[in-house]
Amino acid sequence: MKIMKTTMEQTVMMRMKVKTFSVNHRPRTTMEETQEFFSQNNEYEYDSSDEEDVRNTIGNIPIEWYDDFPHIGYDIEGRKLIRPNQGDALDEFLEKVDDPNYWRTVKNKLTGQKVLLSDEDVKMIQRIQSGTHPAGKEDLYAPWVDFFTNEVMQMPVTGRPPDKRSFIPSKWEKQRVGQMLHALKMGWMKPRGEIRKMKLANDPNAPSLDLWKDDAEPESTKRYRMHIPAPKEPLPGHAESFNPPEEYLFDKEEEAKWDAQEPEERRMNFKPQKFSNYRSVPKFATFINERFSRLLDLYLASRQRKMKMNVNPEDLIPKRPDKKDLMPYPTREGMIYKGHAGMVRSISPDPTGQWLASGSDDETMKLWEVATGRCMKTLSMGGKVTYVAWNQNPSCNVIAAVVGKNVIIINPGLGDKLVCTNVDNTLNNFEDSGDSSGQKSSVDWSGYDDFTDQLNGFRIKIAHPKNVAQITWHAKGDYFATVQRDSKSQAVLIHQLSKRKTQAPFSKPKGLVQLVMFHPIHPYFFVATQQHVRVYNLVKQELFKKLQANCKYISSIDIHPGGDNIIIGSYDSRLCWFDTDLSTKPYQTLKYHKKALRQVTFHKHYPLFASASDDGSVIISHGKVYSDQLLNPLIVTVKVLRGHKTTDHLSVLDCKFHPTQPWVFSSGADSTIRLFV
Repeated sequence: MKIMKTTMEQTVMMRMKVKTFSVNHRPRTTMEETQEFFSQNNEYEYDSSDEEDVRNTIGNIPIEWYDDFPHIGYDIEGRKLIRPNQGDALDEFLEKVDDPNYWRTVKNKLTGQKVLLSDEDVKMIQRIQSGTHPAGKEDLYAPWVDFFTNEVMQMPVTGRPPDKRSFIPSKWEKQRVGQMLHALKMGWMKPRGEIRKMKLANDPNAPSLDLWKDDAEPESTKRYRMHIPAPKEPLPGHAESFNPPEEYLFDKEEEAKWDAQEPEERRMNFKPQKFSNYRSVPKFATFINERFSRLLDLYLASRQRKMKMNVNPEDLIPKRPDKKDLMPYPTREGMIYKGHAGMVRSISPDPTGQWLASGSDDETMKLWEVATGRCMKTLSMGGKVTYVAWNQNPSCNVIAAVVGKNVIIINPGLGDKLVCTNVDNTLNNFEDSGDSSGQKSSVDWSGYDDFTDQLNGFRIKIAHPKNVAQITWHAKGDYFATVQRDSKSQAVLIHQLSKRKTQAPFSKPKGLVQLVMFHPIHPYFFVATQQHVRVYNLVKQELFKKLQANCKYISSIDIHPGGDNIIIGSYDSRLCWFDTDLSTKPYQTLKYHKKALRQVTFHKHYPLFASASDDGSVIISHGKVYSDQLLNPLIVTVKVLRGHKTTDHLSVLDCKFHPTQPWVFSSGADSTIRLFV
């Protein structure tokens, strides 16, 4: 196209140079020759447009303006030009595989079309990449002819000698450098980079590198927004009128009361007065004091804006599951076991749940059939039975009963006869290992020789120096521990039934021991004093953990079948739930009983626990322990069971869950045992 234009211009110029003559031999002017040329030829014949291949007529504008729109611009008539289909990554991959000219195909951003590069274009790109001339025809390294010095002259072109300042250091430059150096030392002159930083810091329109600068509120706007206007003075009421109604005037009694009050306690800081007309009103005597107090309030009294929280009170209450979803649990009284003449202090079901043992102040221990309520046996113990504990090992079916200072081991003779016979053989054929320590034990093991006692099931009597308060069995059934609260060095004793051996694990326990329990899984031993529960490792023989109960006097304790959670009851009407993996302090403290707690117990299979109190109630709660360590136990009170009567300020003395069913037994001071189902 450029070559065509050049040829046209050369032709015009050649014709303009030719001298032509008219008929009258007058030379023709250049303008006339030009007009004659263009009149004989089409002036647009050799013209060309660089934009004839442009399909969209949006103009030469940045195409990035329409990146976020479905169109790429507008045509000359104002209609939108829809963006051509670009295809996805899969289409591009198929073109790369199938099209052999894919590597030489480029996209024109202005038109949106794909353009195939010619061979010359490819060669030009390759020459540019290699660093040579794009055209590839010019000889860039041809010999250069110096037109000025190619010929040696006899005389120089200029004979001016060099200046002296060209080879002597400048005095003024030295002085200027010294001034700049002094300015840098004094801090008057800053480097260019530091000057630029100072200008950017002082320029409010300078770009900031802080990403959150625009989100911050300006200080001026913040100051206006945080402005709290002064409270307005209260408008005058009827009492401040010069002629108030009669009911606003003080009588003698009210006036005397107003005078006796302190100024800050008065309802009004003035006495209402009545005048016949407005001109009779005197000047305000305390005007200066009132204005001064107002200014003091404005100056000294700090103002604060109280943010009102729009919170639904129901959202603050923790969501509890519906009680119907927590079934089963005991809800009503199913049976009453009557027969004792005194307070029933302790009960204990057997491992199968078919039989129930109870000890009373009437010096008897009774064995009941749970399903029918029939009393199978009544054993005369010769004293008040304060505690009974049925061995939870089915292969060792014995009962331990506490009568004063003695612990009596009884074979009930109920259930499988083969098991009862094996128990007698085990108790009679014990292994006497002797006292390896050489110390005489204060506990006396003895058997029963009387035929009547043998027939009633009495097998072993263990005599203690002090009264025994509690007895607890190990999960395997061979060991059991007793507590003597009046003893010091032998407050806790551990007995082995198969060897008839007794040992004192603590030479001097810390505090007054109230209760002890074996861990159901691990070799841990729990010792509860009045306000603490100490956990000992029986293997390492050391203190493992110390739990701090949030109560004054511990009355009962029980361990969850999983072994990681403990509940403690106290005489100050508190029930503390401990999560031993979480903390040594109570996870939750419940205080829903009105009087002292006598017993707390866990169910072995259901997520239930119960508490018995002197207020005549047995409260059943749902205690779900999750296997996930990140979830806390769920504790929900589900039912309050009542039925026992209060006798001598005592009511429910003991409660135990059925081993397999969601039932609970309770014994009270009213000489009855009740089953809630």
